[in-house]
Amino acid sequence: MLFNKIVAAYDGSKAATKALDKAIELVKLSPGATLEVIHVFDFPRFYVAEGYAPVPASVNQDFYELAEKTAEEARSRLEAAGVKGKVELIQGAPAEVILDYVKKHNNDVIIIGSRGLGGIREFVLGSVSHNVVQHARVPVLVVK
Repeated sequence: MLFNKIVAAYDGSKAATKALDKAIELVKLSPGATLEVIHVFDFPRFYVAEGYAPVPASVNQDFYELAEKTAEEARSRLEAAGVKGKVELIQGAPAEVILDYVKKHNNDVIIIGSRGLGGIREFVLGSVSHNVVQHARVPVLVVK
């Protein structure tokens, strides 16, 4: 068996969906392998002058509800494929959270989409997949 503990990062994007499909395929080919899917979300922050402006609670609630919906989509995809797996919803900076998760749970491969839903933030700070590839201590499969 090539990989025992597979983790897939899922944000609902087209590339993440392809990555999750690849992770499901890999689990089906590896009897005894486990699949953990993580959806990482973060609340918006607005920087004004020398600090952060408060964000209305309703905006944070909308972001959380969208994150729950995205995690539920991942659960539905696993169920439809007949694969048992754990889906977790985690708040934080995506690349950092993914890397910390893998370190804490001793996963042996990360499967991630090449482009997520990062928008302008991704353009300025670099993509999540790029950061994960650069800093991971385990193999990373980037799916296009």
